[in-house]
Amino acid sequence: MARKARQRISYVLPLAKSTGGHRLGVNGLAVDSDNSILYSGGRDGVICAWDLHLDLKHTPAPEHDEKPVAPTATTVRQQVQAHTHWINDIALAQSNRALVSASSDITVKVWRPAATDRLPPQSIGLHSDYVKTLAVPSPSSDWVASGGLDRKICLWDLSGAGQKLCIAVGDDEAGSLSSREKGSVYALAATENVLASGGPESTVRVWDARTGKRITKLVGHTDNIRDVLVSQDGSTIMTASSDRTVKVWSTVAGRCMYTLTMHDASVWSLYSTDPDLSVFYSSDKSGLVAKTDTRDVMELDEGISVAVAQEHEGVHKLVAAGGYIWTATSRPSINRWKDVNTEHAEIDWPESYNPHRSSAAMTTPRYPNASNAREAQNQPQTNGGAKRKLPLKHMLRLSNTAYFPAPAATDGEQRQSTVDGKKEAISPETVPMQPVRAQADYAVEGQNGLIKHVMLNDRKRVLTLDTAGEVMMWDLLKCVPIRSYGKRHLEDVQREVTTATTVANWCTVDTRTGSVAVILEENTCFDAEMYADELDLDEDFEYREDQRINLGKWVLRYLFSNLITEEIRRDQAFRKQLLATKESQRLQRENAPTSIQLPPQQTNGWHTATADLSTDTTPRASANGMARTAATPGFSIGLASPALFTSPTKTVTSGHILTPTAEEGAPMTPQQTVAQTRQSTDRNSDYFSASRQSSSEISSPGGVLKPPTTPGEAAEEPTTPLGEGAFKDTPSKSGLFGKKFGMGMAFSGMKKIGRTTTNEAAKPAVVEEKAETESDATSSKTSNSRVVEDNLLGTVQKIRYAYEDSLQAQIQNQQAHENGLPGPQPGPIDIPSAITPSLPADTPVLEPPLNTTILIQEDRPEAGGVADLFEGTVGTLGEQCDTLEKAAPMWLGEFLLKNQAPAKDVVKISFVLEPWQNSLPSIASDMNNRLNANRMLRAKKILAYVAERIEPAQPEDKGQDPDALKPEEYLELWCQNQVRSSFPVIAVFGSLLIFTQMVPPSMTLATMRSQLWRGGGDVVLYYKANGRKEILHAPQQPSAIPLAPKPMPTATAGAAATG
Repeated sequence: MARKARQRISYVLPLAKSTGGHRLGVNGLAVDSDNSILYSGGRDGVICAWDLHLDLKHTPAPEHDEKPVAPTATTVRQQVQAHTHWINDIALAQSNRALVSASSDITVKVWRPAATDRLPPQSIGLHSDYVKTLAVPSPSSDWVASGGLDRKICLWDLSGAGQKLCIAVGDDEAGSLSSREKGSVYALAATENVLASGGPESTVRVWDARTGKRITKLVGHTDNIRDVLVSQDGSTIMTASSDRTVKVWSTVAGRCMYTLTMHDASVWSLYSTDPDLSVFYSSDKSGLVAKTDTRDVMELDEGISVAVAQEHEGVHKLVAAGGYIWTATSRPSINRWKDVNTEHAEIDWPESYNPHRSSAAMTTPRYPNASNAREAQNQPQTNGGAKRKLPLKHMLRLSNTAYFPAPAATDGEQRQSTVDGKKEAISPETVPMQPVRAQADYAVEGQNGLIKHVMLNDRKRVLTLDTAGEVMMWDLLKCVPIRSYGKRHLEDVQREVTTATTVANWCTVDTRTGSVAVILEENTCFDAEMYADELDLDEDFEYREDQRINLGKWVLRYLFSNLITEEIRRDQAFRKQLLATKESQRLQRENAPTSIQLPPQQTNGWHTATADLSTDTTPRASANGMARTAATPGFSIGLASPALFTSPTKTVTSGHILTPTAEEGAPMTPQQTVAQTRQSTDRNSDYFSASRQSSSEISSPGGVLKPPTTPGEAAEEPTTPLGEGAFKDTPSKSGLFGKKFGMGMAFSGMKKIGRTTTNEAAKPAVVEEKAETESDATSSKTSNSRVVEDNLLGTVQKIRYAYEDSLQAQIQNQQAHENGLPGPQPGPIDIPSAITPSLPADTPVLEPPLNTTILIQEDRPEAGGVADLFEGTVGTLGEQCDTLEKAAPMWLGEFLLKNQAPAKDVVKISFVLEPWQNSLPSIASDMNNRLNANRMLRAKKILAYVAERIEPAQPEDKGQDPDALKPEEYLELWCQNQVRSSFPVIAVFGSLLIFTQMVPPSMTLATMRSQLWRGGGDVVLYYKANGRKEILHAPQQPSAIPLAPKPMPTATAGAAATG
């Protein structure tokens, strides 16, 4: 069986004043024109749905000189934490009912915001590296394509059926290793039949969407391809590149048709809703947003390109609808700009512009000269109206080969050529461009996200820096911010608040999504402890002296408190139902006799004179009633005819009254029988078995009895105190099967006195024992039917199986007592709860915010990351109990429900304890002063150990003086520094200088090593008196008498120091 992937728990602290919106930059945009909803995906892993409150279907683009009006506000409609890493792209599919997202957490997810089930985004695909881009072939398509840094293009079924097709882009150039390494997919576009992809190798690849075969390869760009568009019929492909060009390709001709150069920076995004791409939008690294219209022209480069807007930084994504354009940048806000109507538009240039062409290329211009162009402008449109005139200052030169008018040279604009001394007109590129929209129409504001963090030494506080420059301190246990330090340098605040406390690493912190995410791993989350007097606890909380609190247990206990409450409620209902079911089975026959007397002359399992047990078969009743009848201890029933029985509590009387056997009455010394000569491997056929058989095996008509187990095994039912004590005094342990008649059998009760079996092959499996006791009168389950899930549900299953075993044992004990068998007086049948969460005395009550996000994640080594198995909040875990039981690991369930953490060895630190300059006696006369203790041992405990060793013991008849000084009050502990401290105390030992520092009484060994010792090897500690008390030295042992203590073992010394 494959090893289960490692799982971890993450919780995300909610940001203060969280009103909705992104915390980090926005990478993806999608607009639903039918419902006037804008979707955005950000680097914080959040998908936001915004209500635009605009009519996007019937509103035309406004004119360039339209007067501004009061903007319509945009409000948050819905928000979901879809991913645990950056969202790189989003796309609408299935008639805008599904929103697909691609993330750096290597998943592709689909979210249905309008669905009634309100499920969070569900994963439909998994890459092995960052997923960078998405493509939806059509609004009604049932699949989506994704591409990423794993050099693959994958087609995913939107209904969750998995992968439909996978294209290995890196294998396209089988003979070129460099091509395979550059096969990352940064841009992707799709139709139902064609896929077009681009990446850092500057090549456009066209694929058959049905077979995955490459159709053609288009070469022409000189830098990374950042975005791709494909026309609806698949005949035209448009690409944007970091080489500052937009190229238009013909898939029929297999070559580049036009190269557009309206941008002066790397082109990052393209957008178009036109079927043949006649109108499209583009944005670049400088923040320029351009609209290009090539309608009503013969050649594409004769169209017009308008500078619509200018952002303050590069635009990663843009979308347009209903006369508006939305732009996404590295900031958490989204700007909305008014569009420009370019339908039937022409350039409006002044009379002063020269008619000559600015380009040296000899191509046929759209207008041979400026006068002809002005005449064309004055010509009426085909519908009889005047053409729209757009000012020249807003226009962009679409192509180097296209005509673009230049202004006439004036005296002030003449310049001297440095080449040939001739004067030439100023280049049109020097004419300053002005965007049509000077400022955004509306800004959809985001939040200030976290971009940097520092974990403090106490491992329960963390400092963060957000996008606004504000430094904040957070409490990882209470999940709330503690204090704001304003706009300061993070390192300066860190030096102010850092303490000398050293705590084991129990969690990791991540702020890559703009929030504080705390990650807990099974191997480390229970490693850290802190003393209660060092924690900020409520004043009414009473704690023991030197009580330590496990930080991982503490936070997990109350993050999942609602889940524990729900499990306790379900547990109560289950136990109540179980008791009711058993009681109804007992009352099926009200007049059923309680016992049957067994004749002593016919059955005696211990005397060979009256019983022949040479065979293991069940004796059958004969006509004269003298057949050998086997007795079943635990029921005191003679199995005259097993086919007549239907329940272990229903007995059938016969004409022959059978009296109990001797072993069922008074105890006696067993004699040698044939049964004693059986080997230990035949233990399962031992006749004297506790009633661990399932009722169906006893009562099934015509059924064959299964071989019973040994009596001693029935005593081990540690599920409840009642079930455990009900069999602890039965003769099956010491009376009938004592040392003399052990016969090599392994009894479960012997484990309590340190005995172990020597025949492992004959030892029954624990699961099988439980399975046999689970069966009742109406069950036909076997030992193989008890399967425990390897998750939190498995913990619940084990608890419920234990309930069934305990109830079965109690019923058997009660029946044995009713039949006169010796044993303790049974009490009323009850099943105490086995759910025992951590108590407030060990984990003081915490109240994390209800909107704290909880994530269950699983490592995916083959994919190079982690996958989310569950997402919820502290307040909703009770409602999501069923889902969480299947997703959460078993180790979490063992702790939450049974307060059992994974066992780990105690981490100890070795140290040497010496008197300061021999001012006090040594702790050991044989100079064995090397000790080993728990890393959490405090200095005052070490001083108490020193005082116990160097001072004479107090007489037993003398009581403890309440006013006596504690050892830490009259003794001091000093630690040697391997690295010179900033405040050293220098001691001179001959010619050796030693730098030491005084150790506070509450400092732990771990802190001494990390903060004072600062090196490897054994920590060197010195103890000395401070003069507050006269120390009576313990008398030294005479050298002639060998009473010096033996060299103390490391473990023993550590234990003594701990005490």
